[in-house]
Amino acid sequence: MSGHNKWSQIKHKKDITDAKKSKIFSKLVRFISVEAKLSGGKDSPGLRAAVEKAKKVNMPSENIERAIKKASEGGEQMESITYEAYGPGGVGIIIDTLTDSRNRTVQDIKHILTKNGFVLGAVGSVVWSFSKEKTNEGLIWKPNMFIPASDTDIELLDKIVDELEENDDVQDVYTNAE
Repeated sequence: MSGHNKWSQIKHKKDITDAKKSKIFSKLVRFISVEAKLSGGKDSPGLRAAVEKAKKVNMPSENIERAIKKASEGGEQMESITYEAYGPGGVGIIIDTLTDSRNRTVQDIKHILTKNGFVLGAVGSVVWSFSKEKTNEGLIWKPNMFIPASDTDIELLDKIVDELEENDDVQDVYTNAE
């Protein structure tokens, strides 16, 4: 009965938690890199917010410093892009991304949406029902109005949001489902 001893069980649980941590850390490194590039490596409110966000999830200081140093030196150009889509039941979806390859990211998002029977919306098609607000964690999209959704629509929406958030380039997903 291989794989049934205590060490194997601990190892499998650790692998799962390490994979989740890695995904979160990689998203935060991208966020810190963009803020560091914008500030030129100097202290700024955006960079401080990014570092605080990283510290909240116990990201090691060495990783934070390395991300700031790497971004300050130059290298790849990261850009923030917002995509819009309509989900199940007419629910608006806003997808904030941070990417070094605009084409790859849009194709990944299109694939996830079309696989579930939806398409990207035009610029401004969903944003009108949201407003951007400043919080301690940065700028977020708050819905101005909510769309009532059935249980099956909510299940499909949860599936789509989970798939989108698994993508490394996607930073946040906002919906106006009730």
